[in-house]
Amino acid sequence: MSGFTHADYSAILLSLKVASAATLLSLPFAFAVAYVMTFRHFRGRIALDVAVNLPLTLPPVVIGYLLLILLGQQGIIGRAVLQPLGIKLIFTWKAAVIATSVVGFPLMVRSMRTGMEAIDERLIQVSRLLGAGMFDRIVTVIVPLSIRGIIAGSVLMFARGLGEFGATVIVAGNIPGVTQTIPLAIYEYASSPKGDVMALSLCAISIAISVVVLVFHEWLGRQMVRRD
Repeated sequence: MSGFTHADYSAILLSLKVASAATLLSLPFAFAVAYVMTFRHFRGRIALDVAVNLPLTLPPVVIGYLLLILLGQQGIIGRAVLQPLGIKLIFTWKAAVIATSVVGFPLMVRSMRTGMEAIDERLIQVSRLLGAGMFDRIVTVIVPLSIRGIIAGSVLMFARGLGEFGATVIVAGNIPGVTQTIPLAIYEYASSPKGDVMALSLCAISIAISVVVLVFHEWLGRQMVRRD
């Protein structure tokens, strides 16, 4: 790692920062969507399902371009909301967080839904008969019994965030020390004539971080199994 520059260290830290922020930002929204799609029956449920899972089928570059149209200075939301408030998102690390959140959102929702669908509905009915309101049922029944799905979804979102490239490069750019993450730094090194060594070094760092995350996930899962 002695050959790493300040920009390389910044890329590593920024990748961790973006992935963590995207995970925390998406967590409450993903839980709400998973809850609605699991325990509520309403018209338009199929449309919501399609909308949530659409980022899985769209190329990340398309997602990035759509976000650019929405959030740019001349975009729909950018002009009407962000500009009057003096908020600039495009070509900042915050734009990378938003792009990562959108791309990884379906993975988090799917994992949470899997955990919620495994809950015995009789337990929810009993809690309702005992007078528990919706918020109480969520806190005391649904969250504890679907915690594995919540953790799995969070890990998937974090891991996906570490590797996000297409949407990020469109809305955040590739600015060393500002918006450059590990994938963007690898792309830049791979495009330069003598950047192979540094690109491989960053690949090794990326693999090491991913292994640590997956090992932690497995360890946490086993701890929960033992506790059960």
